[in-house]
Amino acid sequence: MLAFGCVRGSRTTCVVDRCRIESYSCKMAGDDKHMFKQFCQEGEPHVLEALSPPQSSATSPPQLGKSSENSLSDKCCRKTLFYLITTLNESFRPDYDFSAARGHEFSREPSLNWVTNAVNGSLYSSVGVEFNSLGPELWNFIDQEISLQECDIYSYNPDLDSDPFGEEGSLWSFNYFFYNKRLKRIVFFTCRSVSVLSGYGRGCLDNELDMELNDDEEEIEGFTEDRFPKALCV
Repeated sequence: MLAFGCVRGSRTTCVVDRCRIESYSCKMAGDDKHMFKQFCQEGEPHVLEALSPPQSSATSPPQLGKSSENSLSDKCCRKTLFYLITTLNESFRPDYDFSAARGHEFSREPSLNWVTNAVNGSLYSSVGVEFNSLGPELWNFIDQEISLQECDIYSYNPDLDSDPFGEEGSLWSFNYFFYNKRLKRIVFFTCRSVSVLSGYGRGCLDNELDMELNDDEEEIEGFTEDRFPKALCV
């Protein structure tokens, strides 16, 4: 897993919080098989489930002659949908339960290039020039884990009531799934940016300042102990 703590934007108007990159196996264990059986009571595993169009479609120009391709891109089989829902449950438990999520809350993204541009744009807008050095390392980390060129990419775009990031002060958030069928694995990339004017954003900055003060005290004593790294690879 790669995770970011609270990272201040270059103008300190926001903090990037709860950024996680997590890798999950799609090989079902005992409990997963039982849950999958229950899930399939509503439809066979290979039946196609309708998804919402990707959010990029609102800004993409129409392409003639690709209606059949577009209709397929807005669907996935129920087995894949089960993997996406299970990934959400594992990532956000015990605070949230996504078992009731449905296909219309997910989208299949049009291309890897579009997703990387969207992620880079969001993180750069909040973190600033510091992201120029972090970005290539981030995508290399994901590629080594999941082989990005082989992936189908999905996103979770819930309504406000279901959104785990729909709290006060949230500026933007994203939830991307990189699904490699050959590897039977999903990499889940989730992140949000929070305004420092919100109570949660101020709390993040206060915690970061406390950590910086602790680091200064440790340096005075003759050593530095990095207890709270902003990026952690496990």
